[in-house]
Amino acid sequence: MKKLTTILSLLFVLVFTSSCKNDKSLQSYLVDTSGKEDFYTGDLPVSSLLTANSDVSDDVKETMKSIKKINIAFLPKTADNSVAYETEKGKLKKIFTNNDTYKSLMSMKAKGMNVKVYYSGDTNSIDEVIAFGYGKEAGVGVARLLGENMNPSKIIDMLNSVNVDGDSASLKQFSKMFNK
Repeated sequence: MKKLTTILSLLFVLVFTSSCKNDKSLQSYLVDTSGKEDFYTGDLPVSSLLTANSDVSDDVKETMKSIKKINIAFLPKTADNSVAYETEKGKLKKIFTNNDTYKSLMSMKAKGMNVKVYYSGDTNSIDEVIAFGYGKEAGVGVARLLGENMNPSKIIDMLNSVNVDGDSASLKQFSKMFNK
């Protein structure tokens, strides 16, 4: 009986330790950077940014409902935070390169910035779209658009049929963080 207890205990410890991954997820990264010194972080509800034109189809309205919010974490580059910049850039690169959840959608370079766009879910039913960017002058950051069963072609149609509300209180409050 004692031998069986020992074997079961060892088996439990083995299963427990192998199930605990040390890999960071994007969600844990966003939580860790929230409130961290020198970071700009926040959540924006999409409904406060986008307003449908009065003559849009029900399909466009349904697409708008599929998009929930945007999470943002950004570390601006300064002369004093070169080490932090490289550390955060490395953390984010590791999240996306060592993760089967995120599929690469596109990469581009513009105005000294490297930007990579990823998505999770199926190509016809996307759950999140992530933009990860970094540049030696701008800084490093990530923006995540969360939704449920978002259809890329319907999102493009929706963007052509809605107005971005630049005067929304949420957007004004969020932009104040960047004007410190």
